[in-house]
Amino acid sequence: MNDGRMRAPRTILLRPGADLTGFRDAARRLAAEGVPPEAVTWSLESAPSLFGSEAAPQADRPLSLPRAVAALIPQVVPHRDPERYGLLYALIWRALHGERHLMEVASDPLVHRLNLMAKAIGRDLHKMHAFLRFRRTTDDGDERYVAWFEPDHHILEAAAPFFVRRFAGMRWTILTPEGRAVWDGDALTYGPPGSRGDVPEGDGFEAGWQTYYETTFNPARVNPKAMRAEMPKKYWRNMPETASIPALLRGAAERTAQMIEREPTVPARREPARAVAAMADQDPKNLDELNAIIRRTEPLVPGATQAVLGEGPPGASVAFVGEQPGDQEDLKGRPFVGPAGQLLSRAMEEAGIDRGGSYLTNAVKHFKFTLRGKRRIHEKPTAGEVSHYRWWLDRELEFVAPKLVVALGATAVLALTGKAIPITRARGPFRFDRHETRFQGFITVHPSYLLRLPDEAKEEAYAAFVADLKRIATLGAELSA
Repeated sequence: MNDGRMRAPRTILLRPGADLTGFRDAARRLAAEGVPPEAVTWSLESAPSLFGSEAAPQADRPLSLPRAVAALIPQVVPHRDPERYGLLYALIWRALHGERHLMEVASDPLVHRLNLMAKAIGRDLHKMHAFLRFRRTTDDGDERYVAWFEPDHHILEAAAPFFVRRFAGMRWTILTPEGRAVWDGDALTYGPPGSRGDVPEGDGFEAGWQTYYETTFNPARVNPKAMRAEMPKKYWRNMPETASIPALLRGAAERTAQMIEREPTVPARREPARAVAAMADQDPKNLDELNAIIRRTEPLVPGATQAVLGEGPPGASVAFVGEQPGDQEDLKGRPFVGPAGQLLSRAMEEAGIDRGGSYLTNAVKHFKFTLRGKRRIHEKPTAGEVSHYRWWLDRELEFVAPKLVVALGATAVLALTGKAIPITRARGPFRFDRHETRFQGFITVHPSYLLRLPDEAKEEAYAAFVADLKRIATLGAELSA
């Protein structure tokens, strides 16, 4: 907004690189004083100005910016374009003067240009995260790791926290032509630039990594153009594996022919029958020994990160058997802690069942899923996979020795009976005669079934589920008497 009066030009002096703090403070003060973008010149410490300059002033209070504008600022400040600060302040000015939804107008020239700059920073960060390689060195006898990287933009301070999280237990230094990041195990600091000559030529780990890369290289999927697009040659000098690429490419055709001629084999970890046979050869004496076997056994379904063991006291009068762990259970290593588990806990409380005094487990001990973007989507285990896990479940129930076993859903019924039995036909008390101990059983729905119902049907189905649990509580008490 311009009131028609001539304004003296304002020159704001920022430090070289990505001066996010300085820009924010200056923008807050300039906006508070009503200084329009055309009256401001943004300058760097190393660049002389024709006008008197002032350091970025400290703001009294933050600006009330739309969330999208506030989020874009740190994404653009590291860009190398000298006009970035002026463009960002123009965006802030417009957002504060009647255009709060400006970021929704992707076709606006200012918004379009800033979005392109933000994407460029994102690509540069991705390349630094992917292509930076540390090399081991010694500093007064202490182990330290050093890496050299040449980013396209001023991203060192934005990228360094990623390496702190990933290599928190290492002492390392990242050198760039503009500055360095140093992690001593406790604090992250920044210092002067370095040079490629400050980084060792190689180390023992690097030689091992190069051997691993050569061994796992798949010649049947060679696409040099795609490789260069994903891993630009600019970064090859920093990456030990790239020294092997020319020879690997020359021998790709011959190695592919050799792979085709070899008889296909199934990896050992994906031969469930062999894994089950190996487990059956062991003779656990109690639940703890059984769980130890489960922990060190490779998952019999693909994708899981850990086995999710049963939870509850041995000798519990009632054991609940579900299908398989979900996303939250896989992450936390505990059964029934996700949305379905929370619904089960609520229903058990209403039915008068003490969850802590019950035993909860699953027919399949690992989470099977399909990855969609960043989400892990539950995938139903096959009948064969349920069968492979049956050895664990049988031994588990023998050690727990409940008086009543509750099958939650069709997969649990299949695991306990060896048959596919419709829940609607078998719902209620049931005898699992497949087991030598001939458990008294009860079949009901899995709580995840209730979550998938339309809202208008949920209340009635939930009430029926609670009614089942009340019958289970009564039956469990009678069998324990």
